[in-house]
Amino acid sequence: MSETLERPSAGTASAARAKAEAWLSDFEAALAAKDAGKAASMFAATSFWRDLIAFTWNIKTVENPDGIKEMLTAVLDGVKPRNFQLSEEPSEEGGVATGFFTFETDVARGEGVMRLKDGKAWTFLTAMTELKGFEEPMSERRPMGAEHGSDPNRKSWLEKREAEARDLGYGTQPFTVIIGGGQGGIALAARLRQLGVPTIVVEKNDKPGDSWRKRYKSLCLHDPVWYDHLPYIQFPKNWPVFAPKDKIGDWLEMYARVMELNYWSKTTARSARYDEAKGEWEVVVDRDGEEVTLRPKELVFATGMSAKPNMPKFPGMDRFKGEQQHSSQHPGPDAYKGKTVVVVGSNNSAHDICAALYEAGADVTMVQRSTTHIVRSDPLMEYGLGDLYSERALKAGIDTHKADMIFASIPYRILHEFQIPIYDKIREVDKAFYDALEKAGFQLDFGADGSGLFMKYLRRGSGYYIDVGASQLIIDGKIKLKAGQVEEITETGVKLADGTELPADLIVYATGYGSMNGWVADLVSQEAADKVGKVWGLGSDTPKDPGPWEGEQRNMWKPTQVEHLWFHGGNLHQSRHYSLYLALQLKARMEGIATPVWGQQETHHLGR
Repeated sequence: MSETLERPSAGTASAARAKAEAWLSDFEAALAAKDAGKAASMFAATSFWRDLIAFTWNIKTVENPDGIKEMLTAVLDGVKPRNFQLSEEPSEEGGVATGFFTFETDVARGEGVMRLKDGKAWTFLTAMTELKGFEEPMSERRPMGAEHGSDPNRKSWLEKREAEARDLGYGTQPFTVIIGGGQGGIALAARLRQLGVPTIVVEKNDKPGDSWRKRYKSLCLHDPVWYDHLPYIQFPKNWPVFAPKDKIGDWLEMYARVMELNYWSKTTARSARYDEAKGEWEVVVDRDGEEVTLRPKELVFATGMSAKPNMPKFPGMDRFKGEQQHSSQHPGPDAYKGKTVVVVGSNNSAHDICAALYEAGADVTMVQRSTTHIVRSDPLMEYGLGDLYSERALKAGIDTHKADMIFASIPYRILHEFQIPIYDKIREVDKAFYDALEKAGFQLDFGADGSGLFMKYLRRGSGYYIDVGASQLIIDGKIKLKAGQVEEITETGVKLADGTELPADLIVYATGYGSMNGWVADLVSQEAADKVGKVWGLGSDTPKDPGPWEGEQRNMWKPTQVEHLWFHGGNLHQSRHYSLYLALQLKARMEGIATPVWGQQETHHLGR
């Protein structure tokens, strides 16, 4: 990120306040007059307005005055925006004045971030924070808990909670069903619980957190703790910077219980269909051997980006005499001491698995089929995330919520421009490291435009490794490396296109995951999956992210082309931040609040 965007100086606060207040006042006046042209003229020739459901009931970015005018012309009558107020002292640096503000619409309250250049808006973020009349019961609105006085028919909290759990899904139906009980489903369910939206989470595993516990034993979060908090309950101050998978599993189990989620573990979704006549889904699940039909109004797939394994189909796989598994099925290295292992793939999972196998005494070879972006954890934390998510950021007054808003306020169209200098710096400080990797034969990239890890994640969700030690093992030759394409699987190993044969007792396919709409094909229909289209990516027209430009994550956290069907997920940061906007959309629909969606995403790719 850039200092201009992230840590503006307060030295010119009074001048910045005058500029920001004047701009907001004029902007509000134009909106009140329903003068979309006047309001749009207050934006720079190159400018961006990102809206998180406050104006559009969508997650949408519009660009430049013409795009802004088009949006405002369509929505102003219904939104009735007003009461724009600065929420903290603005600041200015490098000719950019940055201000945080609040506002309200006819049905909601919101917050935003603006950046002004030469008196006009350059970037503008508006985000809904709560629905009027349906505020979350927190702070001064928190429940009493104790019921004072005498009542012979009184029920305890536990009795009420147990009665609710027994009834929901049987006597009464949930408004929302969430398929998938990992961090995404849990975060969304917690938001919905606070908003009073009856919700059931369907999860095939035995307990919350098992989706983490069942992965290979060396797995840790590669994102730092400050980036990974869940809604409402932050990790304690002694929580490790990079949490081991079993610790995360325990946290999710605790969180689901404390947040009073209706969490159906040992439950597998079998089918789902939308009944147009009744205006509800019919979701058939197997709940620990019992078939139950749930009839929610809204259905959310929170199955995760890493839940639909992409198992390759190499010739000869059926004749291999050893063991073969997708990385998601890999149990860990303990059974493979002294064995010869080939790992096909060179991204995060491949590196983690190779390192653990080497430490356990296996002879392991990584097959690299395409270039991979590598960034060491330390410089990534220092240069990539430190200004927003770190102890340093906290001391500078940037808590997790403020960091989320700053990050959200940078439009995806220009985000790469602020990422490129970060990775230029990392390449400079880690030149010896990268030279050594290339000398070992590792094929590196820094993204299609040099913008590094996070843009790769947003565009394709793959193609990188955050180095926590495996790269040095490759440099030292302890993890063997072979670049090339797999031609076939033989009875005894892997044959590459150049004729090289790699013997193996075990082959691990660290070959990534498919689009989340694959779950829609499995549970609803292929027709519905095709109508939704590809899930994830920006339309950047870079590898594995075909155009046209979308400007937002495809189909995530917003209405899709299949009505009443939603997707939620991403990393812990995204699950935390965007769960609010999805929860508010669902709550509004439950309460009958009009939600006219503007600028709904079209389907350009099937995502198969």
